[in-house]
Amino acid sequence: MLNTGESQILRCSISERVGGTRKLGRPAMVDAMTELPRSLVEASTLTTRWHSLLAAAPEADPHPVLVLPGFSTGDEMTLVLRRFITRLGYKSLPWLQGINTGNPRQIEAIMRRFYRLHHSLGCRISIVGHSMGGVYAREIARTFPDAVRCVITLGSPYNAEAGSSNPLVEELFERMSGVSVEELRRRLPKAREERRLPVPATSVFTKADGVVAWRTCIEPESRRSENIRVIGSHAGLGVNADVLRVVADRLAQNPRAWKKFDKTSGCRKLAYPSD
Repeated sequence: MLNTGESQILRCSISERVGGTRKLGRPAMVDAMTELPRSLVEASTLTTRWHSLLAAAPEADPHPVLVLPGFSTGDEMTLVLRRFITRLGYKSLPWLQGINTGNPRQIEAIMRRFYRLHHSLGCRISIVGHSMGGVYAREIARTFPDAVRCVITLGSPYNAEAGSSNPLVEELFERMSGVSVEELRRRLPKAREERRLPVPATSVFTKADGVVAWRTCIEPESRRSENIRVIGSHAGLGVNADVLRVVADRLAQNPRAWKKFDKTSGCRKLAYPSD
């Protein structure tokens, strides 16, 4: 369930900013060691909230939604998330690229798939990406801004200026991807040159992330970008009930009248801490 080729992407940009840049440590050991049990708790909790989430979700504005998995996982790990999106009334689309290895060829492959989907469906597509999948989602939005409705990232360390990740995941990434961090960085030039997305963007993150440094998953907010903190694990973001509530709310937004997620009304202050 680890999704962290992305931590490599953050780490790679550290190499060009040695000096005055503040170094952000790796995820806390306790968070890394408890990733699996915490994600299982999140999954079990979701079963008790599933129907209430669907009932409380805003009315869908039906359109296609492409869901991208994190590093070392595939479509089977986004099954719950895609089923939820389908139940909301959207057309959920898998990525169909096998296991996400972080190899640059997969970025090119998902770009081609997105291009074909857009032309065959004839409408804008929203993209939800978990971890490394969110890094891909942002690259797609930069490449095809007129074809993307919105981007929602879950624990995606796209902010590659500083940060690091679980060292075991970093090692696994280089073995599976077949490229060094620097090589991958060269394949994502737009991520360094254009930090803000040209479409509405929502970044969901957790400070208890045991895989990537949480600060690498956020960016300065703007009129069309936002960061939403949740309580949970990195691996469990795709089955976290509070995350799914955000996904439902964001997908229903009209991109022409996009507003930020309300994190303060009612008991939401507890589910979405501001500090």
